[in-house]
Amino acid sequence: MAGKYWLFKSEPTAYSFEDLVKDGTAEWDGVRNFQVRNWLRDEIKTGDQVLFYYSNTKVIGIVGTATVVGDGYPDNTAWDPGSEHPDPKSTPENPIWYMVDIQAGQRFADTVTPDEMRPVAELGEMVVLKKGNRLSITPVTQEEFEVVVKLGLAK
Repeated sequence: MAGKYWLFKSEPTAYSFEDLVKDGTAEWDGVRNFQVRNWLRDEIKTGDQVLFYYSNTKVIGIVGTATVVGDGYPDNTAWDPGSEHPDPKSTPENPIWYMVDIQAGQRFADTVTPDEMRPVAELGEMVVLKKGNRLSITPVTQEEFEVVVKLGLAK
């Protein structure tokens, strides 16, 4: 069975693509949305491909790719009161939140911005480009993934 494709958002001041390259493998933790939690727990699997998207920065957009290298498991930052995103309702015995592990793939020479993606017909249904989308992880199709990679490598 073929893997799936996803877009993961991060603020570069919180965790950048360069941080991922430096770390080698990273836990994608801190998600506190139930829809995204369900994907992390049930749908996002080892081998899936990721578009790494910068949000809340001067130039937003996709900066590179990554690969999921670990299936979903309980997010231990939820029960750590010293973490940036604790949730006292989540415990090791009854975890609420999940995370996956990812590794860096290709770094694009320049960011592929939403303004560059919107006119591309193959990206017309891309969730991240829809008005009001605020999810930190969204599914993408294989075609959307491939088109964005071509745009990123063509720069």
